[in-house]
Amino acid sequence: MGNAADKPTALIVDDEALLRMHAAEVLEENGYTVLEAATADEALQILATTSDVKLLFTDIEMPGKLDGLELARRVHDRWPHILLVVTSGRLRPGDEELPEPGCFIAKPYKEAELVTKITHQV
Repeated sequence: MGNAADKPTALIVDDEALLRMHAAEVLEENGYTVLEAATADEALQILATTSDVKLLFTDIEMPGKLDGLELARRVHDRWPHILLVVTSGRLRPGDEELPEPGCFIAKPYKEAELVTKITHQV
């Protein structure tokens, strides 16, 4: 049986605690160890001290200086190996706004849709 060290780590960034917890549950059920952040600044602090994050799943609209798109760009520049999945219930970024190979999923999303997006990014 595998242990936590065998699981890829995902960082979920969303200021809405219930949405963040739901996404964490979905990813944990699909083999991820999950870290959570409520803001982009908090996410960057986690990434600066955690070397094994493989996936960033972030909302676009959040409080603070950075939104989820800018967070995705900064993560891509500094940690290009991290897969990027961006979500929003109100905004739909154009392909040119997402770093490659990032992808977008609209809220509300179905669990299967989230798993499919992540699986196709891996």
